[in-house]
Amino acid sequence: MGAGRLVRRAVKVAAAGMLHYSGLRKAMAAYRRSQSGGRRILIVSYHRVVGDFTGELQRSIPGLLISQETFRRHLEEAAEAGYEFASIGDAVDVMAGRKATKRDLCVVTFDDGYRDVYRYAYPLLKEMGVPATIYLPTAFIGTNRRFNHDRLFHLVQIAKRKRLKLYFTALPKPAMELLEPIMAEKKTVSAALDDFIGEYSASVLLDVIEALEQEMGGGPGLLPPQGDIMDWDEVRRMARDGFEFGAHTLGHTVLTLEPHEVVEREILESKLTIEREVGIQVRDFAYCNGWYSDEIINVLKKHGFRSGVTTEDVPNRISGDPFTLKRKVLWENFSVGMLGDYSTALTGCQLDDCFGVLGMSHPVMGRRTHLSVVEAANRLGIRGELAGRGLT
Repeated sequence: MGAGRLVRRAVKVAAAGMLHYSGLRKAMAAYRRSQSGGRRILIVSYHRVVGDFTGELQRSIPGLLISQETFRRHLEEAAEAGYEFASIGDAVDVMAGRKATKRDLCVVTFDDGYRDVYRYAYPLLKEMGVPATIYLPTAFIGTNRRFNHDRLFHLVQIAKRKRLKLYFTALPKPAMELLEPIMAEKKTVSAALDDFIGEYSASVLLDVIEALEQEMGGGPGLLPPQGDIMDWDEVRRMARDGFEFGAHTLGHTVLTLEPHEVVEREILESKLTIEREVGIQVRDFAYCNGWYSDEIINVLKKHGFRSGVTTEDVPNRISGDPFTLKRKVLWENFSVGMLGDYSTALTGCQLDDCFGVLGMSHPVMGRRTHLSVVEAANRLGIRGELAGRGLT
């Protein structure tokens, strides 16, 4: 971890301890409640709940991981902070004034349908009586496929270990843009991937994956062993136990980078697939990357959705827009103190948004100008090069 990040963590840990043990945390929670219209609606988001966090950390994107024990403690901390666990539908109804609640609400959500959630989160949620919503990219459910972000992370880790600088001249420009700052140690793999996935459409990501795999000789070893996805029997089993499922596109696609016909297909077919396979009504949607546009919201409304969740880490407000619901995306390090131990004070301050009140957090907003894939490619000057390589 860089010196700057260490300093920021030290400041947050110290601030959390002071706020938690002085009682100021409760005052900040009351302030946020008043600001939000009388009730706080906290929506938290996770990706993978794992049994062996340390082992998984060596081969997976860190920001997607939380250990089963830390996840349990998050649920306990939320209850201790006065939150009542609720479904996404209950939260939308309270925000719209259709329901009343005597307590603040906490909604637990998961993106992507990783099998880790079935293995490690599902039993814990059942045991504790906590409802949850899982957003599914349906083209992956019941397959051996891996998400583009996991495939790229795995390939870049291999490239980094082997120092594959000699391959740069043979790779398309986007692949070079991803690899160069990593090889030069200017960015971590996770940070470079975040920037990269935010710039390029799903078709370009697949082109880069194909080019990297070709340069590395191909073979089954280039598919990450981790990151397997639930199957439909597992989804149905969770649904029978009362857990809810929402749509998350077909192919985990950042829709703001895609043309209208792709947006329509990714939204409608993901909804219809879940309804057909599970026998439930699907009314809730999660934006990939947390990015959305007015065009995407209009498509959701057209097809009968009631909500869309972002990754904007700011408070939800009573009477707020149900298609731009705010979520706090959590992983293991949100709860780790300076000595590497679990910090109750830090976790509690995260859940109560104390750092937001103090201006110590810097949320990334998800509303984007909608670009078609052709416009995005032209803007980045890559279409001709990819076509020349036979990759479009």
